[in-house]
Amino acid sequence: MPPLDRRFALKAAAALAATATTAGVAAATCAVQTAASQAAMTPAAALQRLQDGNARFVAGQPEHCDLLEQVRQTAGGQAPFAAVLGCIDSRAPPELLFDQRIGDIFTARIAGNLVDDDMLGSLEFATHVAGARLIVVLGHSECGAIKGAIDGVKLGHLTGLLAKIRPALGALKYQGVASSRNAELVQRVAERNVQDGVARLARAPVLAKLVQAERLKIVGAMHDLGTGRLTWTT
Repeated sequence: MPPLDRRFALKAAAALAATATTAGVAAATCAVQTAASQAAMTPAAALQRLQDGNARFVAGQPEHCDLLEQVRQTAGGQAPFAAVLGCIDSRAPPELLFDQRIGDIFTARIAGNLVDDDMLGSLEFATHVAGARLIVVLGHSECGAIKGAIDGVKLGHLTGLLAKIRPALGALKYQGVASSRNAELVQRVAERNVQDGVARLARAPVLAKLVQAERLKIVGAMHDLGTGRLTWTT
């Protein structure tokens, strides 16, 4: 074989091998969660999967899956490996931030990613009943609910919700006039609110037993709206 043809053939073979490897990884990532795959996943592996997914999101290299096929495959049941409690902010959708798809994760959303009794009950279902191995309390920068809590906003039923977030401000023992115009304070309160949420979940007897049995891990994370990156706080 002439040298040029040989080099071309080698490059073509390498390209085919790389394509096959990429396709294999994509196929593994796009495979829907089953009871067997969920049972085999450890809490640490579940966390790593979400971290890897966010790395793909930030790099602009999400996996492209056949969502309709996933709809068909999950129609008879679900076995998500993780549950994410996040804010309702339109810029912080958990499935996109973690590059996950249909049947992969439970998502519970409320302004300020507040852990209240209803959210706690939902997460008890997601873990104790449905088998998820990981809970992530996901906060984010520039959170409107955090700003409203700092400023003591009053508005219908929102008033009571924000009042439940405000203890995160008190826990900081902030000296001075608290204002949402203080970007550093907003970030600190948001981070403390995530920490408080994780702590409350960890104290819940149903979840605490799962953690003790090493069947569950509870962590916190902060999403930077400007970069898409996550900082794990717990």
